[in-house]
Amino acid sequence: MNTVAVGEKPGFLQKTILYLILWLGAIMSAFPFYWMFVVGTNDRSAVFHIPPKLVWGNLLLTNMEKVIERILFFRSMYNSFILASLETVFVLFFCALAGFAFAKYEFPLKRSLFILVLGTLFVPQQLSLLPNYIIMAKLHWIDDFKAIIVPGMVNAFGIFWMRQYIEAAVSNDLIEAGRIDGCSHFRIFWRIILPIITPALSTLGIFTFMYVWNDFMWPLVVLKSQEHFTLQMTLRQLLYNRDGVDYGMVMAATFTATLPLLLVFLLFNRWFISGLTSGAVKA
Repeated sequence: MNTVAVGEKPGFLQKTILYLILWLGAIMSAFPFYWMFVVGTNDRSAVFHIPPKLVWGNLLLTNMEKVIERILFFRSMYNSFILASLETVFVLFFCALAGFAFAKYEFPLKRSLFILVLGTLFVPQQLSLLPNYIIMAKLHWIDDFKAIIVPGMVNAFGIFWMRQYIEAAVSNDLIEAGRIDGCSHFRIFWRIILPIITPALSTLGIFTFMYVWNDFMWPLVVLKSQEHFTLQMTLRQLLYNRDGVDYGMVMAATFTATLPLLLVFLLFNRWFISGLTSGAVKA
């Protein structure tokens, strides 16, 4: 089997095979989303059609009208957007701050504390549901957005991600220059560190926004009022119907619910890719 040495340009055949594999992977990844759109633009029988329908219909608006009649769709979308945006901002700030401290400062028990933070990554989310619920109940935050935002303001993955990026991307000389100029610790973080780590912040921001937007379990546990429901909780109500599930309506709602995620990714994809690939190539 022919292999391409480092620094050697691939030949025509190798490039063709590579592009075919990439196209195949892209089609396989995008097809479920496209099929969801196709079913959302047809009636309820489209989901059972064999072979599967591949051409969209003209019932998207009709299906969305049925969605709006049955659930508080736009209200729940607004709730999800507010929660995801606020939690993303808090995660970026606190995780970057903690990552900066772990990467560039020396303090007692630093290594043990970092290992403890990493250890929380191995604890399943289900195990923390009960203790977190008891804490929220004692704080009287049940059915309040604070029960969603506050526990998620910082997480171990974000701290680890920012610590690794700052350690690799930020020179100690920059920090020393800031100290010589009389900057405080927080001013160094705000004025020097944050502009440098924009790609890592964008990547973490997209991950966090997607996680909060798609989260179903924790909001289901702590939110009780329908006007406080997130989008994922509201979509579940579409599955309960005495006449059977109208998959056209469900897919139309699900497709519309994914549009904000696509918009966020399109807005920040340049920094997202930069953040993921940074450090992959070393001079």
